[in-house]
Amino acid sequence: MANAKLEPSVLLTVSGPDKPGVTSALMAVLAECEVDLLDVEQVVINDHLTLGVLVACDRPVDELAAAVTETMTPHGMDVSAARKDDAVGHAPSTHAVVILGSPVSAAAFGAVAGALAAQDGNIDSIRGIADYPLTGLELMVSVAPGPKADAALRASLGGVAADYPIDVAVERGGLARRAKRVIVFDVDSTLIQGEVIEMLAAEAGREEEVAAVTEAAMRGELDFAESLHQRVRALEGLDAEVIDRVAERIELTPGARTTIRTLNRLGYHCGVVSGGFRQVIEPLAEDLELDFVRANTLEVVDGKLTGRVTGEVVDREGKARALAAFAAERGVPMSQTVAVGDGANDIDMLAAAGLGIAFNAKPALREVADASVNYPYLDAVLYMLGVTRNEVEAADAVDGTLRRVPLDPAPEQ
Repeated sequence: MANAKLEPSVLLTVSGPDKPGVTSALMAVLAECEVDLLDVEQVVINDHLTLGVLVACDRPVDELAAAVTETMTPHGMDVSAARKDDAVGHAPSTHAVVILGSPVSAAAFGAVAGALAAQDGNIDSIRGIADYPLTGLELMVSVAPGPKADAALRASLGGVAADYPIDVAVERGGLARRAKRVIVFDVDSTLIQGEVIEMLAAEAGREEEVAAVTEAAMRGELDFAESLHQRVRALEGLDAEVIDRVAERIELTPGARTTIRTLNRLGYHCGVVSGGFRQVIEPLAEDLELDFVRANTLEVVDGKLTGRVTGEVVDREGKARALAAFAAERGVPMSQTVAVGDGANDIDMLAAAGLGIAFNAKPALREVADASVNYPYLDAVLYMLGVTRNEVEAADAVDGTLRRVPLDPAPEQ
């Protein structure tokens, strides 16, 4: 912060039980001492307050500390003071690092801190952002500017995530992190559990055959369009009413409804881009109040599935085009878009987005994604966008949707 009275300066630290009136009392005594504020930070952990105030002050440190201590002691607060030569308010952090785990062990956090130190990175602040369904911590950090430092930070923290049962996401700090406005989700195994094409194939008694093709396509071993046509042929002759039966059996991924509801509150334009089928997805999109839907269309003739799709196939390239079209429709630059998916056919879409998140994804997608979630809770995406669980639940409490369901034991990573 630019300030004509940067020197001399004093850092005051006040700590003790959090209760009303503490900050007010501190500011009152500082006003009497005629100091200028340079920086203020406050943290509350389990009802214990730590408040740091950097001030410009001409009087001796001992004199200032004595005045503050006299005022704050009746509030049960401890006070320390230290002269800070050439002190200034801190510059904005270069990156946000989000750690997710169930739980986050001290060993895992220590490894993250060690990796940051090895990159000459400084942790500017730490806050808890979630206690359900995962533990979430957000670190605002600063490293040397430049693409090499950025890549080294991501690689280093990615190595920690591979060694411990945690997810670590790295995003650039600043305004860009909070400027995202369009988000699109893949559907099968991302927004919903399972693969619709396999559920349809089960009606024809060919689920295992189709599942094998799906797996190969998601790993990137088969061209998606070719694999789609191959799988859809297995549906030839089924009554069209099977579509409705399958749609009724769809189960959302845990946290999906909370995620979409919260993003809608925040003013995001939310949509789905799927290699699946519009006839199944559109009722779901309407229920979730999504803004966009792009998916394939099963051909139906005389009430029967023909084993073909009609129109342009939504494949790997088609997904990226759909994201770009959605963003253009809403006048949002691609840097302000987010894409979430799980398979190789999502690679182009995640690469094109301002932030690409791999959700319980195949290795081919994790390699190109900006961030990965390896826990089965879609609301973890919110934490990577800087939204806290307290903010989500405060909004849910207002409209009567707040609830926490019991969780199954955390899966092994």
